[in-house]
Amino acid sequence: MPQRKGKKILIYFFLLLLVGSINNDTINSFKFDKIKNINVLGLGHNDNQDLLYNIIDLNLGNIFFLNKENINKIINSNTLIHDYEIFKRYPHSLDINVKRTKFLARIKDNKNFFLIGSNGKLSPIEHKDKSDYLPFIFGKPKIDQFLKFKTIIDSSKFEYKDIDSIFFFSSNRWDIQLKNELLVRLPSKNIKKTLDLVSDFLIENYNNSIKIVDARIQNQIILND
Repeated sequence: MPQRKGKKILIYFFLLLLVGSINNDTINSFKFDKIKNINVLGLGHNDNQDLLYNIIDLNLGNIFFLNKENINKIINSNTLIHDYEIFKRYPHSLDINVKRTKFLARIKDNKNFFLIGSNGKLSPIEHKDKSDYLPFIFGKPKIDQFLKFKTIIDSSKFEYKDIDSIFFFSSNRWDIQLKNELLVRLPSKNIKKTLDLVSDFLIENYNNSIKIVDARIQNQIILND
């Protein structure tokens, strides 16, 4: 019995040595097929191709031990992408489905013009005529400040598509100018309530002679022509 028990211990010892010597480098040295096909969907053709080439440059290994970290870095650095999913299709294909960001406004940063995306990133304006319909932001708000303000507008009775310009002040106050050239001056607090109040007032009282609606004082509307 002691001799048989000793043999079992010796076998277990060699098995432990064998398992301990196997690591990712050893496994990767086996002849698994490398990733041969990568499909990128969700952007325009040229943007899909640009993203694809950047990922191909990573020289990905086999699909079983895919390190997504570098892929994530490339995708997250792309200002056009709002969200994405990566799917493995065995034995050697990847599908990358991306959701394009929605451009919300235009802004000037130093001497350059950018589009603000719903992903909170800035993209250079390449074709100005294709973005003229978006509101232009004057001032220097942080992107998250603008996104919060945009959310408030969307929750109000105002239509964001009717806004031509947005003005941000260092006092954390906003004004909006509509496409009919009407300027609405807003308070720094209770913005949604104020927007709803102004919207209701304009529905009943708007005429072309009104140029400025000053709603900075709570529950008051002052008109200027």
